[in-house]
Amino acid sequence: MIQGTGSNVGKSLIVAGLCRLFADRGLAVRPFKPQNMSNNAAVTADGGEIGRAQALQALGCRVETSVHMNPVLLKPETDTGAQVIVQGKRFGTLRAREYGKQKAELLPKVMESFSITSSEADLVIVEGAGSPAEINLRAGDIANMGFAEAAGLPVLLCADIDRGGVIASVVGTHAVLKQQEQQRIRGFFINRFRGDPNLFEEGMREIEARTGWPGLGVIPWFADAARLPAEDALGLADGFGRDGMKIVVPVTSRIANFDDLDPLRLEPGVVLELIQPGNPLPGDADVVLLPGSKSTIGDLAFFRAQGWDIDLKAHHRRGGHILGICGGFQMLGRTISDPDGIEGAPGAVEGLGFLNVETVLTPEKSTVPATGTHVASGAPVSGYEIHVGRTNGPDCGRPMMKLAENVPDGAVSADGLVSGTYVHGLFTNDAFRTTYLSDFGASSGVAYDRSIDRILGDLAAHLEKALDVEKVLQIARDE
Repeated sequence: MIQGTGSNVGKSLIVAGLCRLFADRGLAVRPFKPQNMSNNAAVTADGGEIGRAQALQALGCRVETSVHMNPVLLKPETDTGAQVIVQGKRFGTLRAREYGKQKAELLPKVMESFSITSSEADLVIVEGAGSPAEINLRAGDIANMGFAEAAGLPVLLCADIDRGGVIASVVGTHAVLKQQEQQRIRGFFINRFRGDPNLFEEGMREIEARTGWPGLGVIPWFADAARLPAEDALGLADGFGRDGMKIVVPVTSRIANFDDLDPLRLEPGVVLELIQPGNPLPGDADVVLLPGSKSTIGDLAFFRAQGWDIDLKAHHRRGGHILGICGGFQMLGRTISDPDGIEGAPGAVEGLGFLNVETVLTPEKSTVPATGTHVASGAPVSGYEIHVGRTNGPDCGRPMMKLAENVPDGAVSADGLVSGTYVHGLFTNDAFRTTYLSDFGASSGVAYDRSIDRILGDLAAHLEKALDVEKVLQIARDE
């Protein structure tokens, strides 16, 4: 199990790289994360949802995703509450205090999923969440040491030197852990070192002397990590393109399933600009893309509070294009009704009005893979749906997609400038992305799936050089 001295120290990518490294050695490897918190979910091959990071780790293993790779997923809906997904399906919506009291009851489900995952593998690499040093959360813990003890796992501790204070973060973690938890940690490694790793030899010796844990390596900065899919909104960044077609994305408070943006970020002929709250939508955009949302009605209010509704009307008057995906599609309609109080108090709100459609939120959640064609171009598409609600209206008579068995999806406005769809992952399809960009005079320079696969291979080679991999493997075998 890989645990961290804090959040965002690089655990997810380290696990993905180790998955690829050991898979390339011929081992059957599986990723596992007992509890994750992210609104960037992936739909699995068995029809549920897990954290996007575990989907990337499964890709590192070269295996299909499963709900058992991430049995508990928390999807924040408000500052104090989250939807709880258990083994891929909606368990309920709980406030933080309520979940804190109930999380220990989920341990049997977590252990069941771990048993299923382990039965398929020679090696399971488990990712912790946050840090074991958060001892205020230790009671009923299923994410870090609570799970490690229940499963009898050895732990490796990951620390991020780029944020500073790395010696204190490792030694401080040791200081607050109970003795049996200290003994469960079999080694540590330092991540994201810039410069010559040999310069930290004295630092490694100090940590070893103060903790008794062996150092397993110093991992240099891996620049291409920024090109891999982000796990959560904190990892979102503008694209790498500097000239060409301009796509702007307003970043709402509950932005979700934004993996649609990952391929666009890599395109050299696309300027992908993420607009943070408090900033206006630029007037020179070719496309404004409204991504998914975990709380559509709440994010619609947030959108209006930034004045983005006014900017979007001006963009449309100038002949600019608008694309809404999932929650973004729902926002573009005339109304959003929530008769059952799925997202809060029952009621209805006025949408942005760019599409002549209406959405009714429903208790049933659709989490299914999706394949079909883009109506306008005939380009093949594949992706997934993950949403609550049904959308109908006159503009649905001009669907954006035709899915399997000729099922229509989405809508297109009468002027052709506004489109919406429930299908996530559109732009991971090279053929669709190439066709879409060409309509704006931009060419595609990325084979997306091959690019991600190559980066995972490079990451594995990077870790092979930096870590004592044989020692890591021996620690796992000794258990």
